[in-house]
Amino acid sequence: MRTKHTSHPLSSFPVYSCAFVSANEFVLGGGGGQSKTGIKNKLRLYHVEGDSKLTLLDELELASGEDAPMSMAAHPSRSEIVGGINSSEDALKSGLNQNCRVFDIKDSKLSFTQAQSTIHLTAEDDDFQKVTVFSPNGKYLAVGGTRDLSVLDYPSLDPIATPIHLEKGEIYDAAFSSKTLVVATTVNLLVYALPSEEEGEATEKSKGTPPVPLELLHTIDRPALPGKDAGSSYRAVRFHPCDEKVLYSVSNTVPPKTRSKASPRRAYVVKWDTDTWKTTKLRQISERGVTCFDVSPDGKLLAFGSSDLNVGVLDAQSLAPLLTILKAHEFPPTTLRFSPSSDTLVSGSADNTVRVVTIPIGLGATSWGSWLLFIVALLVVLFAILAQQWFRGITDVLSDTH
Repeated sequence: MRTKHTSHPLSSFPVYSCAFVSANEFVLGGGGGQSKTGIKNKLRLYHVEGDSKLTLLDELELASGEDAPMSMAAHPSRSEIVGGINSSEDALKSGLNQNCRVFDIKDSKLSFTQAQSTIHLTAEDDDFQKVTVFSPNGKYLAVGGTRDLSVLDYPSLDPIATPIHLEKGEIYDAAFSSKTLVVATTVNLLVYALPSEEEGEATEKSKGTPPVPLELLHTIDRPALPGKDAGSSYRAVRFHPCDEKVLYSVSNTVPPKTRSKASPRRAYVVKWDTDTWKTTKLRQISERGVTCFDVSPDGKLLAFGSSDLNVGVLDAQSLAPLLTILKAHEFPPTTLRFSPSSDTLVSGSADNTVRVVTIPIGLGATSWGSWLLFIVALLVVLFAILAQQWFRGITDVLSDTH
């Protein structure tokens, strides 16, 4: 299906993170990082109209020597975002890394409000807050780096449990349902129970006591994928926003090491039943690895960016491809977000561009209701044809008897 989309150049602003804060406003995080490139690290607030008009409302420059905002999430109901930003090397030398930062958006202005340290680094360490995810009700916040992930109360930013630490593999993503947290690592999905309301209230009353680990409910191995690849690695995970029994994961294959030409690093999306933790659908979506992934708030669409520079949109129910934007960026997409109204998709890249896509009305509307209406209409037509043929047959018989 053809759709309108426009690439918007951003001078000297490599983009790494994005979050919508309203139906037509979003924040971008980007910059040159801690390297001495002369490119400033910033947060930028934009207003978007359709796909073609993008207006800069405000920008907040970070302190000299700090890292670029590498991940970002918007609170579900408050005009606030949380970004993953490493402190400067000088601060790291003193043992302080305020990597988890909260920003307020008021009157189209960005302002810093508070920070928390969850990733402890030295100046020689090469880690960053790659995961920043809110729970659906905004009560919890998951922030994580390569090996460690913390679950924080919001807005206090106090930890509700001891950090999750991996002995093997790397953390790539996390997703909340109302009762669980799923952490996607390179080797498996880890499903943890969240505290009940009673446990949360008890924890609130007993502040100052050491937090305890979250209960690990399930460890889900990597799904069996078609082909002869050596294995796969989880890249992204999302719950269906309207049905917590449905979870989507994205896996990139790991081609076998041979002397011949390397096999492509294919990407697959998997649909899970979270009652049984069995796969219900699986589909290859790219010949190259997926770099970013999102689910529309209305639950109808899935979107992904891949290392072959493309952006694609799938039907969330059938996983069928609906549209593909070839060469959406000059570098692989680094971030991808649907608007709260699910009618706009924004992708960003380190190539100093964002692409704004207008989602056509009715795209992905392959619900059972739509299919049922189609089937009923088809049956009505068939019955009309059969009735007409039956009536003609009766008429012919009566004509022969006379």
